[in-house]
Amino acid sequence: MEVYKDDFIISDDKKLISIQTVYNLLSPTYWAKERAIETIEKSIENSYAFGVYHHNNQIGFGRIVSDQAVFSWILDVVIDSNYQGRGIGTWLIECMLQHPDLINTKFALATKDAHDFYRKFNFTEKDCMIKK
Repeated sequence: MEVYKDDFIISDDKKLISIQTVYNLLSPTYWAKERAIETIEKSIENSYAFGVYHHNNQIGFGRIVSDQAVFSWILDVVIDSNYQGRGIGTWLIECMLQHPDLINTKFALATKDAHDFYRKFNFTEKDCMIKK
């Protein structure tokens, strides 16, 4: 899957993903700040992984763990701070939710601080945010 918008591309091609860039993007986050690069690499291998690219430079990332039939869990959504506030994260989530292998599954995620962001996609607050 590749989706284009202006000078940006979202792709689920794992060969395009820079493990070092993902590590750098995740390192400042509260949920992955101590995650080893080897763990990040293994998590990408075992997930649907989405890279966001601007002029061939990776500036965002997100992944989904799924059984491809019933349930999908969204994780590690992050956009480079230099690109935040431009709607790129919104576009990334829209693309992730529309992935053809996952579109008929129920999506869920957990967040400490992005409840308002995910409400735009009809996620609700319970023990975690769940999209119905």
